[in-house]
Amino acid sequence: MDIPNPELIGKVSNEEWQMRVDLAACYKLLVLHEWDDLIYTHVSAKVPGTEHFLINPFGLTFSEVTASNLVKIDIDGNIIQEDCPFDINPAGFTIHSAVHAARDDATCVIHIHQDDAIAVASQQSGLLPLSQYAAFALASLSYHDYEGLAVDAGECERLQSDLGNANFMLLPNHGALTVGQTIGDAFMHMYDLIRACQIQLKMQQSGAELIYLPPDIVPNIKAQANVVHTGLTGGQKAWPAMLRRVKAAFPDFDQ
Repeated sequence: MDIPNPELIGKVSNEEWQMRVDLAACYKLLVLHEWDDLIYTHVSAKVPGTEHFLINPFGLTFSEVTASNLVKIDIDGNIIQEDCPFDINPAGFTIHSAVHAARDDATCVIHIHQDDAIAVASQQSGLLPLSQYAAFALASLSYHDYEGLAVDAGECERLQSDLGNANFMLLPNHGALTVGQTIGDAFMHMYDLIRACQIQLKMQQSGAELIYLPPDIVPNIKAQANVVHTGLTGGQKAWPAMLRRVKAAFPDFDQ
């Protein structure tokens, strides 16, 4: 079955089109890292200068997402794009809408169901200070307990409270979430979080005595992380390379 491909070039602002290209690239990066989950989970991004958001069409795999078939919605998940041939998963947008509503700085929100993140999130001790990647996440990490499918306003309020000003979140029995001022920042945050979880599980499975980071490292690393992995010298520094990687693997992602 052919996938509709709306013609949007020239019909949306240059800023929206660039956000569409970056968001489509992020979906492809989740595929390349095997962090996707069939047609489920989401990455959302705010359209610059508006109160609208972009999200994936419900029913497409992440490998099928392109700049043109992303869907524009409002904070309540209502489609506001004229002649849009797609639906979205409104229940799946609940978590994203809660974060966007509470955090003006959350231009991009990534939520995934990655195995290692679920495994670490569901340990009683959570993420441990066992690697540099863990230090980046622990400097700005929160947790939100599992309450079933996130479909009610009460949980949205609790999720907002649990997230606070953090940029990383682990959801026991469920997955992981990161936010960023840019799509590149949000992606780099998720990259660090997943690597931290993978390394922790490998170290725990080795059976060897573990070496923890010195206790003064995590409090001091947040400023360093802001330089290395956020903004012009962090997420945005790595992002052009990520775009090249996506273009090589998915030449039509930006169509």
